[in-house]
Amino acid sequence: MLERPGDPVGLHRVLDPAGVLPQAATRLDTRRELWPDETRVRVERLNLDAASFRQLERAYDGDGDRVRAAVLAIVAERGKMQNPETGSGGMLVGTVEEVGPESPLGLQVGDRVATLVSLTLTPLVIEDGLAGWDGRSEQVPADGYAILFGRSIAAKLPEDLAPELALSVMDVCGAPALTARIVEQYASTGSTTEGPTTEGPTVVVIGGAGKSGSLALAAARAAGASSTVGVVPHRAEAELLESAGIADAVVVADARDPVALKDAVEKAAPDRADVTVVCVDVPGCEGGAVLSTRDGGTIIFFSMATSFSAAALGAEGLAADVTMLVGNGYVPGHADYALSLLRSEPGVRSLFERRL
Repeated sequence: MLERPGDPVGLHRVLDPAGVLPQAATRLDTRRELWPDETRVRVERLNLDAASFRQLERAYDGDGDRVRAAVLAIVAERGKMQNPETGSGGMLVGTVEEVGPESPLGLQVGDRVATLVSLTLTPLVIEDGLAGWDGRSEQVPADGYAILFGRSIAAKLPEDLAPELALSVMDVCGAPALTARIVEQYASTGSTTEGPTTEGPTVVVIGGAGKSGSLALAAARAAGASSTVGVVPHRAEAELLESAGIADAVVVADARDPVALKDAVEKAAPDRADVTVVCVDVPGCEGGAVLSTRDGGTIIFFSMATSFSAAALGAEGLAADVTMLVGNGYVPGHADYALSLLRSEPGVRSLFERRL
């Protein structure tokens, strides 16, 4: 145990460049010895975020061996999993193996946990060469260790769900929680962008059949949306989403084509959306999200593929009076809320289980 004082946000683990937070660092200190408020977790599985995995898959033409080698190289070089192209990482599941005497996280040795902070700021060492991973899926069996800081967040794994299912849900648990908060604000004021109403807002979720998208749809309905619309890229996903029964309408459109996306949304919601939630893992969806949202509406961006300059400048160029929010992945109680949606919505659970 290291006795000199650390920092609750992990500044003491930053090696390069000096003076930045761990997420912005290019290299972290991964020594296994703990500062007093840290916790070390024995890693069992990583969950790469969708944008990062898709970028690696495209960059290496779907060659799993090359994708695996790329992930190993990133972790070895940076001391964390942070895709240099997307800037994103993911999260992990593991078992607590040592807890510093000043750790505020409330964890004990032997607890099985999912980290609710990004791998982009988590010191990480891989010790098995990812031998159990074929490089073809977002979930990565792994053996190694990770370090949690005093202000990190971790949740104990629920006993009623398979670890890989719980990890998949917790990876995107910020999306439904923030969606519910925004929809509840509209519903509680008794108004939408069209003015006073006894109905809740119209919510459009772009990428509605994905993990974060399906949870966002379920959350919007539970929070009081009057109408929910799921946007998917092709008919096969439309059929999956329709069978899940969590959207009032499902439309097919390429989210990268702004006009096609707007036209598709208007078929299901002629007045467009009060709240648009972007959950796709490809770049170029900003303009379509703006065009699909009414003046006075709100857009929530949950995709790490989003260009926030394109979103802001695009809205300005379209003279669109919309509020744009960055989903930062943290809302108090987000993990429990997402897991409760999974348990209560068989359609959501079926979509998640199909992806495992």
